[in-house]
Amino acid sequence: MPESPVPGRRAAALPFIFIVVFIDVLGIGLAMPVLPMLVGAFTPSRELQAYWYGVLVVVYGLMQFFCAPLLGALSDRFGRRPVILASIFGLGLHYLLLAVAPSLAFMLLARVIGGVTGASFSVASAYASDISSAEGRAKSFGLIGAAFGLGFIFGPMLGGLLGSIDLHLPFYLAAGLSLLNGLYGLIVVPESLPRDRRAAFALRRANPFSALLALSRHREIGRLVLVFALVVLAQLILRTTWVLFTHFRFGWGPRENGFALFCVGVVAAVVQGALLGPLLRRFGEVRLALTGLSVGAIAYLLYGLAPQGWIMYAIIVGNFLSFAAGPALQGIVSNAVGPREQGVTMGALNSIQSIMFVVAPAIGTPLLAQVSHLPPSDWKVGVTFFVSAALQAIALVVARRHFAFRRVARPA
Repeated sequence: MPESPVPGRRAAALPFIFIVVFIDVLGIGLAMPVLPMLVGAFTPSRELQAYWYGVLVVVYGLMQFFCAPLLGALSDRFGRRPVILASIFGLGLHYLLLAVAPSLAFMLLARVIGGVTGASFSVASAYASDISSAEGRAKSFGLIGAAFGLGFIFGPMLGGLLGSIDLHLPFYLAAGLSLLNGLYGLIVVPESLPRDRRAAFALRRANPFSALLALSRHREIGRLVLVFALVVLAQLILRTTWVLFTHFRFGWGPRENGFALFCVGVVAAVVQGALLGPLLRRFGEVRLALTGLSVGAIAYLLYGLAPQGWIMYAIIVGNFLSFAAGPALQGIVSNAVGPREQGVTMGALNSIQSIMFVVAPAIGTPLLAQVSHLPPSDWKVGVTFFVSAALQAIALVVARRHFAFRRVARPA
């Protein structure tokens, strides 16, 4: 049975980690509508802009893939707090280097540092697991999702506004916010993992491949590892090509993309922060995950076919249930493992996200580069979103089969 939350800390610590994650994501949001445009300042064509942006995202994801389980295992051994703090300060250095980068090679170095230190979200998820009961973990992950949503409400909008003035301003602000976030953590954030619940550090636990293999072999999880991977891949193909797609099709710049991503953040925050609890009570984790996957697959298809920019806003709002699928799946996975494995488990899930950060731009940006010369009205310009829709549909089929098998196997 899972151990109980740390006495006296659940009410206090969740707001603490919420603020840490929010400020971290705010910095990421600041960079989102601007980074592809900054890459364009160093490239002579749209095709090279798409390729080089893909390289920067791939490097970031590759570093996260190898470092996420390492940070998770270190947090299982030494506690969550020191690992989170080190990651925050490192991420701030990454933003500062991007702000002053004189070349694409310098930006590449910054992304390596950012990928290593940006793998701390698995530790934040483990922090939430430490202070939550088994029944409340999906809701706690939803709260972290709400922090993501709020960060993406204000970050992209502010980044778009500042980026329309100077492409470097958002990165200076993100670096300053990371410094403030680190100081906040030093002064306020408590440790969530008592010494008697810590696990010995072993390199095999920090190996991303062994962590993923162990997770995939878990009897209660099974195919959900594949489902999670497909869902993340679909999301990241959309995320890594969104700004350039809207730039190519609608002529959007940092300001327009900032407002669109602001809308995404509002919907995510409302669903994961306010509606997730009622939705979980009404549908349960399994039905909510399946419904969210279904709605998301349709939304991806509609994004790629949208002939005008305002339609993207309508799809974002209509796609609200898909924002509940991730926390529901994460809650199912978390409840299937013991309390001493939460750090490694969350690190393994973050490793899936990180390796998909490698695969997604490797698929999406070359595809977008191939259609970058087509007229904006050509339906093929939306090819990356069509790929996302297909991946989400496959994830839905696999998830349905997994849950159907579990229902049949349980009585036996």
